[in-house]
Amino acid sequence: MGEATRVVIVGGVAAGPKAAARIVRLDPTAEVTMLEKGRFLSYAGCGLPYYVSGVVKTQSELMETPVGVLRDTSFFRAVKDIEVQNETVATRIDREKKVVYADRCESGVGCEFPYDKLVLATGGQPVRPPLPGADLKGIEVLHGVEDAEEIKAALADRKATDVVIVGGGLIGVEATEALVESGCRVTIVELLPQILTMLDADMAWHVQKHLESKGVRVLTDTKVTEFKPSARDETHVGEAVTTAGTIPVDLVIMAVGVRPKVDLAREAGLEIGPTGAIAVDEHLRTSDPDVYAVGDCAEQRSLITGEPTWIPLGSTANKQGRVAATDICGGGDTFPGVLGSAICRVFDYNVGRTGLTEQQARDAGFDVVTALTPAPDKPHFMPDAKLLMLKTIADRKTRKLLGVQAVGPGQGGRRVDIIVMALTAGMTVDVVAKSDLAYAPPYSPAMDNIITACDVLRNKMDGVAVGLSPEDVKAGLDDGSMVLLDVRGPAEVAEVRIPGALHIPLGKLRSRCDELPRDKRVVAYCKISLRGYEAALIAKAAGLEDAAYLDGGVVMWPYEKESGPVE
Repeated sequence: MGEATRVVIVGGVAAGPKAAARIVRLDPTAEVTMLEKGRFLSYAGCGLPYYVSGVVKTQSELMETPVGVLRDTSFFRAVKDIEVQNETVATRIDREKKVVYADRCESGVGCEFPYDKLVLATGGQPVRPPLPGADLKGIEVLHGVEDAEEIKAALADRKATDVVIVGGGLIGVEATEALVESGCRVTIVELLPQILTMLDADMAWHVQKHLESKGVRVLTDTKVTEFKPSARDETHVGEAVTTAGTIPVDLVIMAVGVRPKVDLAREAGLEIGPTGAIAVDEHLRTSDPDVYAVGDCAEQRSLITGEPTWIPLGSTANKQGRVAATDICGGGDTFPGVLGSAICRVFDYNVGRTGLTEQQARDAGFDVVTALTPAPDKPHFMPDAKLLMLKTIADRKTRKLLGVQAVGPGQGGRRVDIIVMALTAGMTVDVVAKSDLAYAPPYSPAMDNIITACDVLRNKMDGVAVGLSPEDVKAGLDDGSMVLLDVRGPAEVAEVRIPGALHIPLGKLRSRCDELPRDKRVVAYCKISLRGYEAALIAKAAGLEDAAYLDGGVVMWPYEKESGPVE
């Protein structure tokens, strides 16, 4: 990189500051200027829900380094030698002259910033549907520090008790816990048939039920059509009108999604990709080789399908900022793509995923095999063992893993990260099933949950046993072609069961196989279907060749259940 190369970076928060800091480390002679429209230059945006809840006590904690140094404009100027122009909005890019034009937010005075290399880190912007009454006070988004302050003020000053969250995605679900812990009655209104579309519907169902167990009302397949003012204050929201009825409300959080902020790039004639984000190559260069795009405004590529994708995450933004900076400084670094890895906390549940969901895998043309494997995250004899529900997805043809979803109070993050590395390396289920994972009872079972999941997938691929999804079994029960066989003990059956199942304890099944119907497919189950698998093998040996077991057992059955003494 030549002497005194001028680099202009448009946008702060994550990707922009990361790129700026990396550039001056690699090339101290570079003249780096950052433009940021807001007051706050660099902060942990993903920590905003925890600031609202009070887990993060002060605003400044979101802007500090791990050793407590505030990452404000003074820090970047004094320590990094970066010229920071905050409260300055970039309005136009002249690519021919290599100039960024901007306006000062407070004064409106125009200014110019010439560049040799330009980095666009303009981020995303929250979607605000143009609903009647959407301009009433008390309708907020949670996208920046100022938004978080507005919500905290609403909770404190107006003592909001009835809250509607419009949208059941990551932002909406993460905000829920903070609001419930503040004493609010919370309703999530989701237009789609399920919340958290980062999961398959059968896994999202468990998260929804957990939210409801914490007092959260969840309305799926429901649309907000209008907001009406409060009878006490006509300027403030008082009702949310939905297709499921009218909900009294003191506070509304709009969390229907985010879209990439690309107006500046589009007006400059840069290519916009099919996802609506800025198209970039592996070096994060746009269609203009002197202009880079990083973070939530930039398109990514799926590491599994190779297709363009757009998944806005702070982790990706930081990595991309570093890659672009290294490439600008002549290092030739590349960003290969993403797997869509994500994790969040929902009260005491950990909810994570990586790779493709089952539906995404089918849409991409893979020959999909799935496994539902609920189990404790540690040996059952450990007092802190907790349930972890896994769904793993693989391709029958190549035997490669395609994705995993983890839900429950158990340690799902570790298992998701194992699959992240397996997907990155293109591993098969056979390789992962024999991986030498670290083991001790305080950390995992001897056969880790992931190894068990891969062994189940191998059994299915090799025809050792047939596990059927809850969806397939429900269809078979509805059309009368299947019958469920519950092989648990009487006390377990009385606690919770699937209606209409036959009951023969596993220890008595060999002597009672003649009681099983021959005109229907027998599907065995237990709590997590470990005994159900054994029962299916026993039934097959007794001549019921198409006997199968219910994937995930009663724990992961997402349909009607009953409890009480068996009549």
